[in-house]
Amino acid sequence: MYLNRKYIPIVVTIMLFVLMFAVGSFRYTGFFSFQVLMNLLIDNAFLFITAVGMSFVILSGGIDLSVGSVIALSTMISASLVQQHGWSPAIVIPLVLMMGACFGSVMGAIIHYFKIQPFIVTLAGMFMARGLCYVISIDTITIDHPFYTAMAQTKIPLPGGNSLSISAVIALIVVVIAIYVAHYTRFGRNVYALGGNEQSSLLMGLPVARTKILVYTLSGFCSALAGVVFTFYMLSGYGLHAVGFELDTIAAVVIGGTLLTGGVGYLLGTFFGVMIQGIIQTIISFEGTLSSWWTKIAIGLLLFIFILLQRMLSARRSAQKQS
Repeated sequence: MYLNRKYIPIVVTIMLFVLMFAVGSFRYTGFFSFQVLMNLLIDNAFLFITAVGMSFVILSGGIDLSVGSVIALSTMISASLVQQHGWSPAIVIPLVLMMGACFGSVMGAIIHYFKIQPFIVTLAGMFMARGLCYVISIDTITIDHPFYTAMAQTKIPLPGGNSLSISAVIALIVVVIAIYVAHYTRFGRNVYALGGNEQSSLLMGLPVARTKILVYTLSGFCSALAGVVFTFYMLSGYGLHAVGFELDTIAAVVIGGTLLTGGVGYLLGTFFGVMIQGIIQTIISFEGTLSSWWTKIAIGLLLFIFILLQRMLSARRSAQKQS
């Protein structure tokens, strides 16, 4: 059966995850269990959420380097308002999410209306958000509010004595909604069209400005939501939270099969891209003798492989069009 070339990256991603899980299961006692898979969701909940926003940005042909800093800023605002000023989480969490969405929409508007490269605009956003963290406080702000501790400690029981955290459930809901939006809505089709060719999208009468701004608004919202989940996970706000996290997010999206030039990719691939990062960390943890830096080395090698795969597929597609 002939496989369409556009499905090759996501198929490779899923097969790679299955292979890595099989190798871990044969090599390590206790690795082959449902709870190990659930732990991948629990430990990487905030990465799933951020990667969803980044997927839409990259699919549209852009990039967002501000995601890690927005996560840190979200934790700092949450910790400061809840812990130091006594605000209710019912007010703080919607406020933080609105802040993230507004931050993203401003960057999207600047990128579109001033015709500035997304790399430069979001780099400026990254520095700005990280700097605002230290305006709030240069120290860690620990959160001991009952709501946050309850969210951190609550486990949802699953069959077989397994469990899942609230943060993981939030991440799964975000992924499911994102898959629907990307593949079954007009906005999703506009994002793919924009990433394929912006000039053609304009000629077809598609709302390019609105789509581009909404893409960065969504990324900012997802980063802020990831910051809220990260706050549940760490129970603190700190300016150095999620340093370099934007690179992990981009790596997850690319390993998931999304083309860096935009227009090609699947949200399901992003899901497995995050799972692959998580399973690399799990294997290193089970090994016990390897440094955690091997995670970065393995991810770097995978990035090289997937970028080369994308390049070969793009070259073949171009050759077919010319012929």
